[in-house]
Amino acid sequence: MIATQAFGRTAHVSSRIIFGAYCLSNATEADADRILEILLGYGVNHIDVAPMYGNAEKLVGSWMRKHRDDFFVATKSRSRTYEGAWKDLRRSLDQLRIDHVDLWQLHGLTNQIGWEKVMGPGGALEAFVEARDKRLARYLGVTGHGNKAAAMHLQSLARFDFDSVLLPYSYCQTQIASYAGDFGRLIGVCRERNVAVQTTKAIARGPIGKRPRRYNTYFYEPLETDEAIEKSIHWVMGLANCFVITAGDMRLVPRILQSAERFRQRPSDEEMNLLVNEYGIQHVFK
Repeated sequence: MIATQAFGRTAHVSSRIIFGAYCLSNATEADADRILEILLGYGVNHIDVAPMYGNAEKLVGSWMRKHRDDFFVATKSRSRTYEGAWKDLRRSLDQLRIDHVDLWQLHGLTNQIGWEKVMGPGGALEAFVEARDKRLARYLGVTGHGNKAAAMHLQSLARFDFDSVLLPYSYCQTQIASYAGDFGRLIGVCRERNVAVQTTKAIARGPIGKRPRRYNTYFYEPLETDEAIEKSIHWVMGLANCFVITAGDMRLVPRILQSAERFRQRPSDEEMNLLVNEYGIQHVFK
């Protein structure tokens, strides 16, 4: 079984591995049923999904009649306006077949212009607060991708007291000095406020290149060998009180869960440097 821990200051104790439902974007009902059995078998009790993930919300919704109490359900809105965010939430609740989401997240908030629109009058944040007040969303979070994510999350937390953040985190990503510095400051604030930290791109090998794509991970190529996946997952899990979101290809999910179940300690920097050199791991974001 996957280890669990408190999801920040929320009332939920989540599995340290969160199911990233992006992998259901083009899945069938049969695919989703197979994934559900795997998740239940490993004790995964937290799902991250979004309206833009194709079939994902609808397929997760098919699980909810029998399994609503088994999962903490998080979704997102990419809209930057009050009206747009409300439209997204109503659609998500309908697709997910639930009367509230456990966590509603501002999706990909790393652009300054978009950030100002969200935080300003008539912005999406007003809808988020209202949805929480109406008990349609229990907790609120913010997500981001790219090298500015940690710095932008610090800016967001300075403006509003979010319950969670989501951003890239891997050994290779932290070799970017500016990102490592921003990430360290963000972790300090999150620990001080007991804000949940969710991480992505744990098994990223590099950006999509010229080689034929074998996996459907979102805009990056993943590591493929069991050794590389396991060491990368263990390195991220070595950060206390963080959560790891699974990669966006169904074939990788069982391997990530197997690796997480075996976690005992973080690999050394020497081991990770050898891994970087052996597999030619590169930064995902320019």
